[in-house]
Amino acid sequence: MSDTPQDFVIETYRFADDGTVPNNPLPLVVYRGALPEGADRAAAREKMFARNGWPDAWRNGIYPHHHYHSTAHEVLGIARGSARVRLGGEAGQTIELGAGDVVVIPAGVAHKREAASGDLLVIGAYPRGQHPDICAAEPGRHDRALAAIAIVKLPEADPVTGGQTPLLARWRR
Repeated sequence: MSDTPQDFVIETYRFADDGTVPNNPLPLVVYRGALPEGADRAAAREKMFARNGWPDAWRNGIYPHHHYHSTAHEVLGIARGSARVRLGGEAGQTIELGAGDVVVIPAGVAHKREAASGDLLVIGAYPRGQHPDICAAEPGRHDRALAAIAIVKLPEADPVTGGQTPLLARWRR
């Protein structure tokens, strides 16, 4: 039995390479209300991500500076609190994330926390076999990052549903 509601709302965002942040042709995917209420939402998300091929979850927040990963895709589940997050670099877009939301960030897409509630708790993870680097949004990193991003494999499964949809249906190259 799944502990993930099947009636969550999906949003997608695309960000262009701006010469500083490579971003990715793959869309960033937000699942609104994908994490049900529960006694320990954080532990449940860690188990869900691991079961769906995104193991070794961590608990923390979101860095307050633009950064991206050129060697891994990333999933962030908001277990508690809320955050305003800038996605895609300075030329990108700001979105609000709240408890129960999940965002899957393709390799190369910059993200930074602009504001957060005092109780923010984020559960993050990466697809099995992918190990993230941390790249600052600086022009000198851009070209090296492009080569790394181009060879990052698609995950085996969606971190929320464990299947091919909705993430991989949107990410097929």
